[in-house]
Amino acid sequence: MGEDPNDARPEHAPPKLDLNKPGPGDEPPADRPPADRPPAGSGETVMIRPAREGTPRDATPADAVPADAAPRDAVPGEAAPADAPPRDATPADAVPADAAPRDPAPPQATPTGSFRLPAPAPGAGGTAPWEAPPQNGGSTGTAASAAPVGSFGPADPSGTSGSGFGPADSSGTAGSGFGPPSGGFGGGFGAGGPYGHGQAPAAAPGWAGAGTLPPPPSAPPGSGPGGRGGQGESRPLQAVAVGLLNLSCLGLGYVLLRQWIGAAVCWAATAALLLLALPADADGVPLGVLVGYGAVLLAAAADGARRGLRASLSVGAAARRLVLPLAVVLLAVPAGGAVAYGSARDDAREEAFQQSLLARLATADALVKAKEGSRFELAESDYTTALDTYEKLALDHPGSRAAKLVPERLDAYVTSVSKPYTDKKYCDAVDPLKHLRGLPDTVDAKVLGDRADGFDEPLAQSLYECGAGELGRESTAAAHEAFTELAATFPESVYVGRTEKLVGDGLRKAAAPLSDGSASDPCATTEEVRTQRSGVAGLKGYELSGPVADADRAIQKGVFSCGTKQFRDEEYSDAVKTMDQYAKDYPKSPQTAHARTISIAAQIADHEPAAGKKLPSATVPGGSRMPMVVSNDGKDAVELLYTGPVTGKITLRACGTCTNYGGIRGAVDPDAKPCGGASSKYPKATLQLPAGTYHFLQRRAGGGFAVAGETKSSKAEIEPGYTYTNCLYVTSGL
Repeated sequence: MGEDPNDARPEHAPPKLDLNKPGPGDEPPADRPPADRPPAGSGETVMIRPAREGTPRDATPADAVPADAAPRDAVPGEAAPADAPPRDATPADAVPADAAPRDPAPPQATPTGSFRLPAPAPGAGGTAPWEAPPQNGGSTGTAASAAPVGSFGPADPSGTSGSGFGPADSSGTAGSGFGPPSGGFGGGFGAGGPYGHGQAPAAAPGWAGAGTLPPPPSAPPGSGPGGRGGQGESRPLQAVAVGLLNLSCLGLGYVLLRQWIGAAVCWAATAALLLLALPADADGVPLGVLVGYGAVLLAAAADGARRGLRASLSVGAAARRLVLPLAVVLLAVPAGGAVAYGSARDDAREEAFQQSLLARLATADALVKAKEGSRFELAESDYTTALDTYEKLALDHPGSRAAKLVPERLDAYVTSVSKPYTDKKYCDAVDPLKHLRGLPDTVDAKVLGDRADGFDEPLAQSLYECGAGELGRESTAAAHEAFTELAATFPESVYVGRTEKLVGDGLRKAAAPLSDGSASDPCATTEEVRTQRSGVAGLKGYELSGPVADADRAIQKGVFSCGTKQFRDEEYSDAVKTMDQYAKDYPKSPQTAHARTISIAAQIADHEPAAGKKLPSATVPGGSRMPMVVSNDGKDAVELLYTGPVTGKITLRACGTCTNYGGIRGAVDPDAKPCGGASSKYPKATLQLPAGTYHFLQRRAGGGFAVAGETKSSKAEIEPGYTYTNCLYVTSGL
């Protein structure tokens, strides 16, 4: 028990124990004369012995020795006289019963550790604060002092007090040990006791209050689960505070109770959770870890509440009053930690999401970078994929970091796609620039901005430059395609006018050798100019009629020059075709007649090479002419081609009555001669030929180039002053 004077004050009604029967060790020796017991209500000394070393603080009331108890060397079982003076009392402590009352003073501790209690004022009708009120008319004071003195313990059935805290035997003597009596506890509390129902027991020796028991002391410091004593007073709010402190994740409830192992477990669990949870990531803490940690917290809270229910805290009263509010406040630690971790986890998830968007952006950037400078038709699909990624990032995630980088990436995209134009590879730049110019039709305007507005001029320039470059090549189809697209797409562009000048000047330049006859190979040059002229004439949207007309005139000259060259080169069949085509294409040309004569001479020369030694003259010689009458003695129409000083061709109709010579006719009429009959029966034609050497070619009419056996060439010398005849006939083997 403690030494606080307040511990002597009753906090509740004491148990009704019979104090009249002495317990073991409380009876005085038989040879000690009984002492006079002071009258009830007089001042007396109550000795409360301090706890011994090793004695539990929650000792039973039997351990408390009243001031008037027998000395410790008394023989057990002997009752001390009722009037025996207190063992440790000094002469000054003894107060006569009839002594005048003194002024009340606070209790003074004696050297033995007892306290002096003041006597009540004479004639006071009330009871002391620690006395039990009268029950059923019971009185206090001397009326109760006549009861025999005893120790703690029940009374036996005979009504005498027991000698110890234990049962009374059947003989009525006091029991000597702990435990209940055989028939229940003694009559001190029941109807069979010496006092009966409603009668207050006599005052205990050494206690000033009549009819009451000494009040049990409150729990000493250190008692209860948290201290080193026994079970203390129940404190529910304290239990709640300790449990809440343990819920703070810091084990502070165990720290308050000085339960270091429990605190260490809480610290270890919190540290393990922090190691697993930090730094926060997008996946958060596994559910199993959270469940396990929550179970540890709940177990710590429950255990702390259990331990704190009866624990005496080793802090001052002022600090104890702050424990519960502090515990409630400290609940903000796990709550705030959860909120902070949730925020960090959300930040981690947001960061992971942002990184995924940036990864998509980087993938698109890699596609653009890899295809930079490649031919657009090979890179178009990758460019389209990258552009689609940029647009989706900007539209679907406008606030993301990746979306904020999209404008910069679009600028890089435009730069990459238009690199052929930057490198002045104009033909390669046409398709990329068309793609960029068409972006407003496929990309959202908010994403694209005005990036597609500046491609009209580059595209027009690329079309012009590409066409200009292709003009110098063997095939001008690509050039004409570029020029046509230029005029169709940008009809008002300055490059349209430049194209007209470029193409017109080019055509004139190409046709110039034909116009001035300086072409070394008029046939090839004519074909080139003809092809170029055809392309230029097919351009839509340009005014090129002047250059085309100049080219036509040059081509006409080129064709004639080509035919004459072929004749001189003894390419008679080609010369015939060229001159015939010339005569057909340009029937009104002044050179058409000459072209026909060259064609006739070439046909004769193809059978009689000597006829091609000289190109027929474009002019007719003057002087006298000798007639030559040509008759057809054949049954088919024939053509007679001649060349010499003059060149020409006549056609004789068939002779209906004529037959072929040789064969049967020769056998029947061996003297028959061609054209030997009347002159009137043969179709005739008369030629007026200047003197000179002539080459003739006879063939069936309309046969064109005659095959072998169907033609006949001949040579004749025409002299002035003579008339000549020529008979045409056909011989056969039948």
